[in-house]
Amino acid sequence: MAIFHSEQEGLFHLQSKDMSYVIQLVNGYPAHAYWGKRLRQQGNLKGLIRTVERCSFIPNSVPEDTSISLDTLPQEYPQYGAGDFRNPAYQVELEDGTRITELKYRAHRIFQGKPPLEGLPALYTEEGDDVQTLELDLADSYSGLVVVLTYTVFGTFSAIARSVRYFNQGKQPVRLLKALSATVDFQDAGYDWLCLHGSWVRERQIERRPLGHGGTSAESRRGSSSHQMNPFVALLRPNTDEDQGEVFGFSLVYSGSFEAKAEVDQFDHTRVSIGIQSFDFSWLLNPGESFQTPEAVLVFSSDGMGGMSRTYHKLYRTRLCRGIHRDRERPILVNNWEATYFNFNADKIEAIAVMAAKLGIELFVLDDGWFGKRDDDTTSLGDWIVDRNKLPKGLEDLARRVNEQGLQFGLWFEPEMISPDSDLYRKHPDWCLHVPGRRRTEARKQLILDMSRQDVRDYLFDSLSEVLSSAPISYVKWDMNRNMTEIGSAQSNADRQTETAHRYILGLYELLERLTARFPDILFESCSGGGGRFDPGMLYYMPQTWTSDDTDAVERLKIQYGTSIVYPISTMGAHVSAVPNHQVGRVTPLETRGDVAMSGNFGYELDLTLFTEEEKAVVREQVADYKEIRSLVQKGDFYRLRSPFEGKGNETAWMFVSEDRKEALVFFYQVLAEPNAPLRRLALKGLNPELEYQVEGLDAPLGGDRLMQAGIHLPLFHSDYASRWWRVKAIDYYFHN
Repeated sequence: MAIFHSEQEGLFHLQSKDMSYVIQLVNGYPAHAYWGKRLRQQGNLKGLIRTVERCSFIPNSVPEDTSISLDTLPQEYPQYGAGDFRNPAYQVELEDGTRITELKYRAHRIFQGKPPLEGLPALYTEEGDDVQTLELDLADSYSGLVVVLTYTVFGTFSAIARSVRYFNQGKQPVRLLKALSATVDFQDAGYDWLCLHGSWVRERQIERRPLGHGGTSAESRRGSSSHQMNPFVALLRPNTDEDQGEVFGFSLVYSGSFEAKAEVDQFDHTRVSIGIQSFDFSWLLNPGESFQTPEAVLVFSSDGMGGMSRTYHKLYRTRLCRGIHRDRERPILVNNWEATYFNFNADKIEAIAVMAAKLGIELFVLDDGWFGKRDDDTTSLGDWIVDRNKLPKGLEDLARRVNEQGLQFGLWFEPEMISPDSDLYRKHPDWCLHVPGRRRTEARKQLILDMSRQDVRDYLFDSLSEVLSSAPISYVKWDMNRNMTEIGSAQSNADRQTETAHRYILGLYELLERLTARFPDILFESCSGGGGRFDPGMLYYMPQTWTSDDTDAVERLKIQYGTSIVYPISTMGAHVSAVPNHQVGRVTPLETRGDVAMSGNFGYELDLTLFTEEEKAVVREQVADYKEIRSLVQKGDFYRLRSPFEGKGNETAWMFVSEDRKEALVFFYQVLAEPNAPLRRLALKGLNPELEYQVEGLDAPLGGDRLMQAGIHLPLFHSDYASRWWRVKAIDYYFHN
C-alpha cells in the first residue's frame, strides 16, 4: 500500500491491497480520475480524464483551454457558482453577500498514519497498521478561504476515509451554507442505488432500484441519523449480487441530520455526495476560525455486497469501536422492560435475577422507571435520583442483591431528554431546545435538553457520574426517544442559531467522551427507540446498539439482515421476548426466537419467573449454546445466504465463519410452512474448498467445495416460524477440539 504522487502529471494514486483511487489536478482543480480495482502504479495512469469542448451552454472555466468546464469535469470537491450546475459539495456566503468562491490546489502533504478529527468520532489506527494519509490544500484567493481535503487509505482494506476542514484565513467572516464530507463523480450512470430505509420498529429495510436522471437521495432532517434513513448508501452494478460485481459504499460517521445524494446529469455522469444535512444548516467562520466535517468511509468491493459488508464489519469492529469491550465477548443479559415496564420493586427485580442466574444468564439490566417519580412516561426525565418508593435502599442495595446471584448489574438512562413535569425543568426551563415565544412541541411527553450548552453537559456529567459511582454498575443502556423540533438555543446569538443542531451533536460527543473515559469498565449500549440512531458515530463511543424495539423473531430477520449490510454483528443487540409479541402480536416458538437472537448480542426481555419447566430447559440450552458460539458470532466473517427481501421472503439464512475458515455456524429460518414442500439445499460460503468439514447432525464429513457448491439438505418443517442451525468444523480442527 502507498500513496504515490507524480508532480509532472499532477497525479495522486491512493493504492491499497485490492483498490485504487486516483486524483488528477486539471488546471489546479482536483479532479476524480478513477476508483475501483487495484491498478499498477508503474502503469500509465495519465489520460484517465478526458475533456471535450461542448456547446455554449457549458461554461468555459479556463479561457485558454475551452475543453475544460466545471460542468463536465469529474471533481473531488465541486463548488457552486463558477460554472458547475450540478449538486455542489459546499456553498459559502461572503461578507458582501456574494456566494462565489473558486478553490484551487495550493499544496499537499503525504504522511504515515491518520490524524484524529477534532471533536468528532472517526476511524483510528493502531501500531503496525499500514495506513497513509493525503491532505490536499485548496484555496480561494479572493476570500482567503482554505479547504483541506483529507484522504486516508488502509493497506489491508479496500476503504478510504474522507473528511474536509475549512479555515478562514481572510479578513472577513465567511458563512458556510453547505459543507459535505465527500463527493465522487462517476463517469457513467449504469448503477443501482441501495439505501436502508424504515421507521420505528421497522428499521434498515433494504431498497434497491436503478438510478435515473436527476436526483436520488437518502436523508434525515430529524436531528438524528433516524429510523427512517440510515447514513449509508451504495452504488452497485446491475449484475451485482451478494458474491460478485462492483459495489461502492458510502457511510457517514455521524449521528445527526445527514444527506446522501446521487445525481445523474445530461451526459450520464453520476455524482454521489454525503455529509451533514445542508437544510437549515449554516456555520459562521470568523477570521482565524475553522470547521471540521464528519468523516465519510468509502468502501469498494468487486466481490459483491458481501465483500463490501465484510470490509465495513471488520473496519468498524476493530478501528471504530474502542475500549476494553471492543474485543471482549459480550455478556448474555436479561432486561426487565417488557417483563415489568414501570411496575416493579426491588423484590420483583431480585426474583427475575434469581431465575436468570439459574438459567446461566450473566447480566441484569434495570430499564426505565427507577428514578424520580417515574411511574409512567410523562414525568421525571432529567431527575437522575433514585425513586426510594420503588427502591427504598437505593441502587447499591439492588445491585448487591443482583451481584449475589452471580450477575452483573446494568442500568437504563435517557440523559438527553427532559420532562416538563420534572424538578430539572422547573428549575431550568431554558435548558431545552426551544425558540423563545414559540410552542415547545412535546413527543412522548418530553423535550430535548440543549446539548450545545456546556452547563447542560456539565450537569449531566455530574449527575450521571454520581449514579454510576453509587453502585457496581457494569452496563449502561443510553436511550433517546424523540426527534428534534424548535431547534434553537437560548445561549446562542441570532447569527449562530442555524449551528444548533450540529453543536448539539458535538456536545453529545463531548459528553460521551468524558463519561466513557471516566468509566472505562462500563459497557455502554446506544439506543434510540431501538435503532433510531444506529450509526458509526455512536459506535465510536458505544460498541453496541439496541437494534430495534421490535423483538418479534420474524420481523427481526429483515431488521438484522438489513443492519448487516454495514454494521458488524458484534454491534447488534438481539433479545428473546414474550409471546404474543408486544409489537405485532405474533406467537413464535421459543426455539426460533432464540435462534434469531443468537445471531447478535444475545439476551432476554421478558419475565423469566413465568417460564414453565419445559421453557426453562430450552433457555438453559440456548444460554449454554451461545456461550460456546458467541466468539464466532461476534467476531466471525458474516455471509448472507438467503434474503428475506427477495422472492416471497419466506426463507432467510446466514452464516459465520472463523478467520482461519476452519469453523462455521449456519442459521436457517422459514416463516411459513408449505404443504408437500419441495426438497431444498442450502449452499454455504466462506469455507476452504480444500478442507473436509464435519457438519453437526450429518454422519459423514463433506468437502468444503461440495458444501459451497452443492450445499446441505434443508429440513422439511411442518410448522410455521421454524428454524435450525448447524455447527461446521474442519476435520483436523474437529477432532482436536
